[in-house]
Amino acid sequence: MKKAPIIWTNVLVFSLTFLITIISVPLYGYFYGFTMAHIVATVLTLGFAGMSITVGYHRLWAHKTYEAHPILEFILALGGAFALQNSALHWSSDHRIHHKFVDQNDKDPYSAKKGFWFSHIGWMLRDYQGEKYGDYSNCRDLQKNRIVMWQHKHYLALTLITNFGVPLLLGLIFDDILGFLITVGFLRLVLSHHFTFFINSLAHIWGSQPYTDKNTARDNGLLAFVTYGEGYHNYHHIFESDYRNGIRWYQYDPSKWFIKAASFIGLTKNLRKVPFERIQAAKWKMQKYKTETKVVELPHKQEILTRLEAEYDILMARLKAFVNARKEYLMAKRQNAPKMTVVELKKQYQLLKAQLASQQSQWQQMLMQVA
Repeated sequence: MKKAPIIWTNVLVFSLTFLITIISVPLYGYFYGFTMAHIVATVLTLGFAGMSITVGYHRLWAHKTYEAHPILEFILALGGAFALQNSALHWSSDHRIHHKFVDQNDKDPYSAKKGFWFSHIGWMLRDYQGEKYGDYSNCRDLQKNRIVMWQHKHYLALTLITNFGVPLLLGLIFDDILGFLITVGFLRLVLSHHFTFFINSLAHIWGSQPYTDKNTARDNGLLAFVTYGEGYHNYHHIFESDYRNGIRWYQYDPSKWFIKAASFIGLTKNLRKVPFERIQAAKWKMQKYKTETKVVELPHKQEILTRLEAEYDILMARLKAFVNARKEYLMAKRQNAPKMTVVELKKQYQLLKAQLASQQSQWQQMLMQVA
């Protein structure tokens, strides 16, 4: 089978920036040394480029998990050009195809089932898309966005201005153009590229699958630290409409925190969250499935499976009752129902909440016993 033609521009960009970085950073550090200004500037610009991808390209434009003020959109568009990962329109188109056909080698642009190298960077080194490269029919909504289309039209100019202009400006300010070109220019770009690429490669290989095993996506808290919260990828692939990836307060997801914080000053709005009951139902269903696969070899498997099924049915019934009671209570409050009615509905809601918590605890104990 004939191989797809090599995209020499991409090959040269990735190889030259990598080679320049691994050669110039240690040499410059040895002969001249890096100051705190170099380190801080590199970290901040790395964060700006990375979160322009996660907050902008990914959660805003590719998945539309929230709405942003034009000022914020403009800043994210500049940051996306600074990250040098194609325009927001093209990036979003590829990503929507990835979600629609995840792990299908003939359709997923960066299918993890083709191996680490392909999903990490190999898919960008050859023209696998061919005539489909400029087909943005799955992004008609983004083609109506003036900022997205402005960035797409002027993408090359914006990448040159930001990737050379920012290091040059900092170099003039701190009187070290070469040092900042090496750190904020090349080092930042290489790290930004590969941190993002880890989401397509490592996040489909390394980690757990607490919500679904229908695709290769994994949750990995360690990976979240270098991907600005994108490491909770198993959750994201089943609930892609949620503006959060790390749904627990303690999970490292600075992209989520930024989007939420920006909503307090009017820069973001209509933040979409998946309902609690859908998340819990998916998690418990996965726990049930994993437990069932563990006991198939045991002599008393039928007894365990029967008990597991019964406990699961009770758990789901408790969840459904709790959700309905909560809806009735909140609706009564919004409609200013009589006080006694609201009080009674609140009592019922709190009772069912306690019963659900008790049943969940019983469920977890049973899973531990089986394990």
